[in-house]
Amino acid sequence: MDPKGTDQTEACSRHVCVNNPHLELLTDDVLYHFDLATGTHDLTAMFGDVKFVCVGGSAWRMKSFIEYIAAELNMEDPEGHYPNLCAGTDRYAMYKVGPVLSVSHGIGVSSISVMLNELIKLLHYAHCTDVKVIRIGTSGGIGLEPGTVVITKQAVDPTFRPQFEQLVLGKPVVRSTDLDQGLAEELLQCNEELSQFRAVMGITMCAMDFYEGQARLDGAFCSFTEKEKLEYLQKAHEAGVCNIEMESTVFAAMCKLSGLQAAVVCVTLLDRLQGDQLSSSHEVLQQHSKRAQTLVGCYIKKQLKAKSGHD
Repeated sequence: MDPKGTDQTEACSRHVCVNNPHLELLTDDVLYHFDLATGTHDLTAMFGDVKFVCVGGSAWRMKSFIEYIAAELNMEDPEGHYPNLCAGTDRYAMYKVGPVLSVSHGIGVSSISVMLNELIKLLHYAHCTDVKVIRIGTSGGIGLEPGTVVITKQAVDPTFRPQFEQLVLGKPVVRSTDLDQGLAEELLQCNEELSQFRAVMGITMCAMDFYEGQARLDGAFCSFTEKEKLEYLQKAHEAGVCNIEMESTVFAAMCKLSGLQAAVVCVTLLDRLQGDQLSSSHEVLQQHSKRAQTLVGCYIKKQLKAKSGHD
């Protein structure tokens, strides 16, 4: 395991940490994929009040989320105008309402890794404190009814190990994928208070691609039989894996290194033990997809209400 991970997290405390001495040599750090930079933007003025960052795959979904949370917090723009703060690039989209930042990350480990590097630096340069980061997404369930929301208690790789391995200078670096258990428990409690749909806490497996990496039979290539597929998914189920997606391990690892409280909340759109392709109607899928944002919205609203009560 990366020995710096735990020490770095403890040292960060309330602040968002970076661990790169080379950044001190930069007179202007360009966050290229956000079209933001320390030399051209007052990041503290723009983002210093951020307390909640919600990230998800598509730009459309994250705009939908910011519109939803604006209504929940009574911060709606009367003209319905929520500008994309990364409008100068087509890589990611970013929206902000009050203390809530909503950012798209694309699909897969590589895409979210690029976004997180720049997001973590942005939050650091903006001097943000006590930030919570929540990934909102969709996933394939294992042994769960479609529409079930999974709050991740541990992210694991395709061999069911709680780690993220990356090659750095050609050498493997292995990092922990621990998520904030207190935050996960608070989210589960919010779901009990909502009582609108089922949510469970469980292990999430992060795959490196959508098809063979997730034991699908319907890709352009397939090197295994249906029997082998079901044996693998059953083994995952026995290991406690509740759902499969494509970002959780690197998300957990990078947030932990930065001292960020982090959670993953994904709704299941199908049970992979029953098939590989989505069979529900578009309307049902849309309804299910909104469940994760409903739960996270409830949590944010509850946290801000509690904070205002203490002020």
